[in-house]
Amino acid sequence: MKIALSIIGGLTALMGLVFFLQGINILPGSFMTGDPQWAVYGAIAMVLGGGLVYVANRRGSVPPKE
Repeated sequence: MKIALSIIGGLTALMGLVFFLQGINILPGSFMTGDPQWAVYGAIAMVLGGGLVYVANRRGSVPPKE
């Protein structure tokens, strides 16, 4: 489960980066290019993806009960 959440979070953050770069007109080639609305959506996706990766990896192993 940890690996799956990390992969999903990483892909979401990467997708957000693409949206952000297109929204701020650095990465051309789609209808999103130059539209600040997509930059905001991309920033939100990057934060959510990074948060998902953080949550997936912050849970350590449970110490054994004595």
